[in-house]
Amino acid sequence: MAEADPGVLEGFELDSAQSDKKARRAKLLGIIGAVILVTGLIYGGWYALVGSHTISTDNAYVGADTASVTPMIAGQVTQVAVTDTQMVRKGDVLVRLDDSDERIALAQAEADLAKARRLFGQTAATSSALAAQVQARSADVGRARAQLAAAQAEYAKASVDLERRRKLAPGGAVSGDELTSATNAFAAARANLDLARAGIVQAGATQGAASGELAANNALISGASATTAPDVLSAQARLDLARLNLDRTVIRAPIDGVITRRSVQTGQRVASGAPLMLIVPVDQVYVDANFKEAQLRKLRPGQPVTLTSDLYGSSVEFHGKVVGMSGGTGSSFALIPAQNATGNWIKVVQRLPVRVALDPRELRAHPLRVGLSMEAVIDVSAK
Repeated sequence: MAEADPGVLEGFELDSAQSDKKARRAKLLGIIGAVILVTGLIYGGWYALVGSHTISTDNAYVGADTASVTPMIAGQVTQVAVTDTQMVRKGDVLVRLDDSDERIALAQAEADLAKARRLFGQTAATSSALAAQVQARSADVGRARAQLAAAQAEYAKASVDLERRRKLAPGGAVSGDELTSATNAFAAARANLDLARAGIVQAGATQGAASGELAANNALISGASATTAPDVLSAQARLDLARLNLDRTVIRAPIDGVITRRSVQTGQRVASGAPLMLIVPVDQVYVDANFKEAQLRKLRPGQPVTLTSDLYGSSVEFHGKVVGMSGGTGSSFALIPAQNATGNWIKVVQRLPVRVALDPRELRAHPLRVGLSMEAVIDVSAK
């Protein structure tokens, strides 16, 4: 039997190795294709069931409506009771101002109120005195009228006597002295009549003046009392303001939170409205999540949000709800807004802040601070 050609055997072995290599390659490509297919199916199923119902971003930050502590009155600081990073409760004393001037003003206001009440009592008593004067002037008018009647009677008698003596004088029945006396008596009676008439006018004027004073005085107290008179109310308002200014020398915390940016020192004189410090409410913070404009198509207020913080890691989740969207992007409200009217314009995807309210109970368990980074996932399938 003839022996096989070595060259033929070697070529056969080479063809067999290449076939095995091609088979392994085809098998590997099949496995890779299968893995890609399975991965694609898994991703497609996940996107159809989950991914298409959520939007997410890591461009989110904690914010809060901070409270600025400012004095309502000017004064010198006598005590600063807090420091930066200190937790305070609503009503805690933060700063005390020198209250010497306010205490003096309060004492002056109390004295003014007492004086106003006394003046009202005096005015009320004056009305009684003026009423008595009006009655007295009425009596004077009556007396003047009686005097006028007597003067008129005397004038009539003197006129008759003078006329009778004038008729008898030519016959010598009446002496010249009697005629002169009758003439003088008539002149005196006429003068007394004029005086009585003037007395009537004067008594009436005096009565009118007394009545006017009484009416003016009554107008000051009409419908008022020692507590409702205008002057008393004005003095009471000044007293209330003095008490309020005294209370304002003690500056208290308006909300619960953490003290930050304290800039006031003991002995410093502060002006009304000058910022002294900020209070950040740690249990009332929110999150502003900046989403791309293409992600906001299905976003609606009230949709649930799941958030995680770099501070606590993914093991702690926060839950909240969408409150609303900002009225514009950050670039549109920038100090120098972007101008795109150029020939080399390039479109930049814009982001819009979305406000998310957090659960206060979770915030009390895991407090957050303003400015911390967050990751937010919104379920946009919820209505």
